[in-house]
Amino acid sequence: MKQATVAAIRFGLGLGTRPQPSDAAALIDGLTGPDTMRAAYPNATNAEAMDIMRRHTLAVRADRKAEDGAAAALDDFGKMLRLEGREIEKRLFARMLDSDTPFRERLTLFWTDHFALRRSSLGTVPLTGAFIDDALRANMTGRFGDMLRAAVLHPQMILYLDQSNSVGPNSRFGNRQGLGLNENLAREVLELHSLGVDGAYTQDDVRQFAELLTGVMVTPLKGLEFRANRAEPGVETILGKVYGHPKRGAMDHIGVFLDDLAVHPDTARHMARKLAVHFVSDTPDPAFVTHIADAWMASGGDLLVVYTAMLEHPLAWVAELQKVRQPVDFIAASMRALGVTGSYLMGAPGRIWNQSVNLTLKSMGQPFLLPPAPDGWPEEAEAWITPLGLATRIRWSMEVPGQLLPRLPDPRAFVQSALGDAASAELVWAVGAAETVPQGVGLVLASPEFNRR
Repeated sequence: MKQATVAAIRFGLGLGTRPQPSDAAALIDGLTGPDTMRAAYPNATNAEAMDIMRRHTLAVRADRKAEDGAAAALDDFGKMLRLEGREIEKRLFARMLDSDTPFRERLTLFWTDHFALRRSSLGTVPLTGAFIDDALRANMTGRFGDMLRAAVLHPQMILYLDQSNSVGPNSRFGNRQGLGLNENLAREVLELHSLGVDGAYTQDDVRQFAELLTGVMVTPLKGLEFRANRAEPGVETILGKVYGHPKRGAMDHIGVFLDDLAVHPDTARHMARKLAVHFVSDTPDPAFVTHIADAWMASGGDLLVVYTAMLEHPLAWVAELQKVRQPVDFIAASMRALGVTGSYLMGAPGRIWNQSVNLTLKSMGQPFLLPPAPDGWPEEAEAWITPLGLATRIRWSMEVPGQLLPRLPDPRAFVQSALGDAASAELVWAVGAAETVPQGVGLVLASPEFNRR
């Protein structure tokens, strides 16, 4: 298989009619330019999303007080927010369909899954798009420490993991109210976001980190804030180092710890393996993982350097496609191969979105932006190659292309544009022998070759 084919399938969103990065250098170059897709399909910023949450909270309060017109206003607000939730999903898909730098979109999916979360209430819907864009996408070519800070201290993450309900047991507020720690955020940061489940931390480290985080909270009207009366007094010792010196700013000591955590050797190993597993193999070669981890440590967690290390290793370019496309990846790659554009998807009727994306992803077991838990979606092939999952892929391949396009491509040309030299001789023959055009196109999209990356 040609290197350009591997680049498009393994590190992008498949072959198709759009320009494709053909090698490691081109993939990295695509990350260093402007983020044109974010500009083309923008989500609300953090500030805008927080303002919407504030206004929704005020609308809820007005309704509870039975103010004139409040019920109708709240109903209209709810309809707007539900529509915005669907629009966020469509924007992310539109970016994948139109991007000339699909590696950026694949990395967005990777980091969104790594820092997996779900909205905590209807009023926080816009925060999901802001989290992806402002916390993850804006930082995914910089230092991991910056991304870690932005993700951990983002209002959506704090709300999702109930950090606002974590109170220092010995704080003024904790003593008065009889409240205590919530260790959710501290545990997930250590176990999932940095060191990994096998990392060198203890339950005491989790507790001390949770105490360090006390006082950090989000309120609908004020947003992210630090309340000293809720913070556990004194310093904390985490991973053998003391944090929380009183001369530091209230939030600064948390940032210092997250910076240290970002360059911990266990974090480097955990993240290197996650990247190798996601992009290359469910069981990556230990030497490949070590190569990526070494680059992480040498660069201080510079993600562009880390991606380069992954892409420069020979094991990243083996011809055998060892991964199964997850449902989101499968649908995006299928639409790109068919030539469906982002602008078409954004303007398509709701039934098209539901039939081609939303309901299909639910049937395949991967509802978009709704991970089952903070550890995100499974990577192993067995999680996705199930009887229901396969049946849904086949049905999608045979039925949906004809709903998306007024005229389907010639299957004999389509197998070449969609798979290139990744298509086997047997698949090329079967497609050419198909009785109808929809069957021929469906054979390509349902084939083992197309469903691997």
